[in-house]
Amino acid sequence: MDNSVYRQQIKVPCYDTDAAQLLKPVSFMNYAQELANCHASVLGFGYDDMIRTRTAWVLSRMHIKFLRHPVWRETVNLRTWHKGPERLFYIRDFRMTDEADKEDLALATTSWLVVNIDTRRLTRDVPLDESCVCRDNAITPSCDKIVIPADAVRTLVASHTVSYSDIDLNGHTNNAMYLTWAMDVVGCGTTLKKPMKEVKINFNHETRAGEQVELYLSPYMKDGNEAYLVEGRAAGSEGPSSFSVEMLF
Repeated sequence: MDNSVYRQQIKVPCYDTDAAQLLKPVSFMNYAQELANCHASVLGFGYDDMIRTRTAWVLSRMHIKFLRHPVWRETVNLRTWHKGPERLFYIRDFRMTDEADKEDLALATTSWLVVNIDTRRLTRDVPLDESCVCRDNAITPSCDKIVIPADAVRTLVASHTVSYSDIDLNGHTNNAMYLTWAMDVVGCGTTLKKPMKEVKINFNHETRAGEQVELYLSPYMKDGNEAYLVEGRAAGSEGPSSFSVEMLF
């Protein structure tokens, strides 16, 4: 049996849509991370398998292209596959299609690291073999490092205290919440005016309950599209950012 591609059919619920009844980008991220865990479990390196060796998957980068946002009550197909190692990362792609499986709705590529949860050091302790690898590309190349345009105006616009609703089962902020914070910073005037076309996210440093994250907004134009870059930094810190999100509308 070929387990290299894992598929799930989803009927979009109302709580995963916005005021226009379109699937929220953050909901796509939630679907993707759950599907990734389900597939990893089938392949022998899911959460329960990894925790036995005190290791865990950590999402480092994500790039999503939305070709058409599905609507409330629409049935969609979501697929994922593991593409194997690439430098420090392990690459996993996703494809969302319509119910008939004829129209691409969203494409994504993700880059993951494996860390020892006690030492926080990187490890390559993954039971990965070629039989579970699929070389198909949803998006190529893999997500790169987000670079702020030299002429972008960077403004501190908000501060967020990491709270109960942000935290996942690993005890740190769930990756999808960073996109939620970013879209909240950009505001309904943009996010509801027209659907998101594309988003890239770099997860640079974990944040935990009680920590305060300063949010910086940089609006600019990119390839004829409205673009917004949101950076999150530990309050008062001059060190590396916690995350960067680039959104195109």
